[in-house]
Amino acid sequence: MKFALPFYFLKKGQKSIFWLSILIVFIFLFLPFFLLEWFLKDYRLSFLFLITILFSILFAASFYRLFLKNSMPSTVNLPDLALLQAIIENDQEAIVINDRSGKIWAASSLYTQWFPTLGDPSEFAESPSEKALFEQALRQVWRNGISLFTWGRDTGDRYKISIQRAGIHNNYLIWRLIQDNTAKLSKNIQILIEGEISTSLAEAGIMTALLDAQGHILTASPILTFRQTGFPDGSIVGADFMSLFESDMNGQYFIKGAVENKSALRLVKVDLDRNNKTSDSLILMMDEISGALRNSKDILDVICSMLSILPYSLAITGQDGRLLFMNRAMVQTVSMSRQSVLYPSDWVVQEDKAAVADAVHRYGAGQPLSGEISVRLASKPEETIVLMLTGTRHLGGIAVVISLRESGAENQIKQQMAQATRMQAVGQLAGGVAHDFNNILTAIIGYCDVMRMRHVPGDSDYDDIQQIRHNSNRAAALTRQLLAFSRQQTMRPQILQLPDVISEISNLLKRLLGEKILLTVKHGRNLGLVRADPGQLEQVIVNLAVNARDAMMNSREQRHLTIQTQPISVEDVHKNTNHSIPAGEYTALIISDTGSGIPPEILSKIFEPFFTTKEVGKGTGLGLATVYGIVRQSGGFIFADSEMGVGTQFTIYLPVYEGVAPQKQIEVSVEKSALLWGSGKILLVEDEETVRNVAGFGLKRQGYDVLTAENGEEALSLLKDNSKIDLLISDVVMPGMDGPTLGSEARKLRPDLPVLFISGYAEEQLRRSISLEHVAFLPKPFSIQDLAIAVGKVLNAKE
Repeated sequence: MKFALPFYFLKKGQKSIFWLSILIVFIFLFLPFFLLEWFLKDYRLSFLFLITILFSILFAASFYRLFLKNSMPSTVNLPDLALLQAIIENDQEAIVINDRSGKIWAASSLYTQWFPTLGDPSEFAESPSEKALFEQALRQVWRNGISLFTWGRDTGDRYKISIQRAGIHNNYLIWRLIQDNTAKLSKNIQILIEGEISTSLAEAGIMTALLDAQGHILTASPILTFRQTGFPDGSIVGADFMSLFESDMNGQYFIKGAVENKSALRLVKVDLDRNNKTSDSLILMMDEISGALRNSKDILDVICSMLSILPYSLAITGQDGRLLFMNRAMVQTVSMSRQSVLYPSDWVVQEDKAAVADAVHRYGAGQPLSGEISVRLASKPEETIVLMLTGTRHLGGIAVVISLRESGAENQIKQQMAQATRMQAVGQLAGGVAHDFNNILTAIIGYCDVMRMRHVPGDSDYDDIQQIRHNSNRAAALTRQLLAFSRQQTMRPQILQLPDVISEISNLLKRLLGEKILLTVKHGRNLGLVRADPGQLEQVIVNLAVNARDAMMNSREQRHLTIQTQPISVEDVHKNTNHSIPAGEYTALIISDTGSGIPPEILSKIFEPFFTTKEVGKGTGLGLATVYGIVRQSGGFIFADSEMGVGTQFTIYLPVYEGVAPQKQIEVSVEKSALLWGSGKILLVEDEETVRNVAGFGLKRQGYDVLTAENGEEALSLLKDNSKIDLLISDVVMPGMDGPTLGSEARKLRPDLPVLFISGYAEEQLRRSISLEHVAFLPKPFSIQDLAIAVGKVLNAKE
């Protein structure tokens, strides 16, 4: 058999060669013996004849093994794997074929997706029970040829597995795996029933329950639990479902022992797995409409009776779009009686009538869907309300149920969110521009100082240099306003009382307002301490007072500016519906005037930078933007309320400081001239070349030995090579290694090294992001004198 099998697979030309070799053997070996036997008349040579035939066969077999076997195709015994792969591809089940040794011959793409390591499924069994399950299945398939079982993974996935023997010698196994989603589906349905969807279903008159294969309740909607037990927090989980019901002679089902609403129910069973009758099932229950209510008019009367007592604005239309019912709440909202209107479109202004009529027609004639439309009522054209429409079926002549929701508060919240988002985006842009502008101003002011060193008052160029420096300082003030709006300016917060700040600038306010404006200051009792920069608060009060003065210039009546402080408790915050702020204790600063007021369309834009209503050249548009930034950076909130012809009121809420007010420390004054000159080696790190050059030149003129670096990596290299550096001056924001990281690495090499950071961003913001201790800060833009004084203070503190 082993010899015949390869002969069977020989090609036509190979078979010819095989027979030719046997003929050659017969002619040259057998024929001489036969002639010799005939000549001698001795037939004892028959034995030699048989031996000849045997040797012929052995020679032919040896010839095949030596010459023909290597020329046969090597895959003669192997299946076509590409064809096999194409056959087993299936998007419904995962298929894999292996042999007795466990070698994988083919696997479908779905199987590789479920089991990326490409092992046979028995290799994924981890627990002893799973291993025993697969071993039993394999023994069964090798014995009976097929095995069917179910297997669940730790991930929660379950599979129905079929194993079948195959092949000529039944040495191969075909695994078929189908994912069983019934358990996962049952779990998801259980979560939905226990969640908010049960409320929606209950509102639609539908109760739900999930049952296991034995008919026991896995979970049930709260309304079913309440109707059966009479308690909102009762439980019927685990109970036999059918034991909760009873039937009458007509075959109708009722809840057994129902405490209220004992009416017939319609039950609908939905099997989660149609092919498995023992799977979990979902039960839907709805109240049957009794015979007394089957008449359309009876149904309408019952529904109208229920809707009339509800506090919501509700109305019902018929198939033709006419109004069938309006409850009292709807009549009060639209300010129209039922007899005065025929269609819902009569409620709204002329521009919205067509949209309302079209919506009623669509929801009344199409599928039972819900939607909403924003309109304006004819009785209140300045307000926008929302009509919610729901199409209904099988409720007599009712086609659409309409409810009304006033959206004034919702629109206000949306506007506030949009305003806050816009202010934040503009603030980030303004802060970035101001930071880059500060670098430029630092270079301009520095070079002005260098040129002033080369000129004396009276020179022809000295006045020009002074003018350049003066305008640079004006530009620096402008960048401070931008940084204030973006809440990135440097602040010096203190624990203070608002009345103290107001008293400090009262004389200044009187001079700014003039004699024609009456200034009144009122202070409340038991005011809490606040934490803020007094100089910045003074700027807030002055900016608001100047704006109030300008608003009252054209007023012929009494011009009156009032500044008031008062405490705000947690209860006051909850009662205040106009200003939305977090609950807490606040100290309020209220500044009100009797000016012309701010139009409503402008009121939402007044805190935006560069927005102004003044004439060209009379305002930068940064006054209120600066006020907004200072208040928000101080942790407070600001609101503007205005009425045309009456006046405007700004209310500022500053959180009360919870700690103990620190005692004032007596500062030891040091002459600035003593700090201008010094000695020592300084490492200056700045990525802006112009700032680096002018700062390095200025420090050298003041007596210091200066090393400069463009980035943090270069600075670390210089620090390692120079052990006698007395001070590190570094910018904060740099490409690559930033200033705080450089400071940390430098402190690892020199723990006692003083560090002075220079930046255009706010000191308080930067200190929150810097973990180093004992560091100094110098805000940009600065002059050479400012830099020299800051360096002198740091080096003197070291000594």
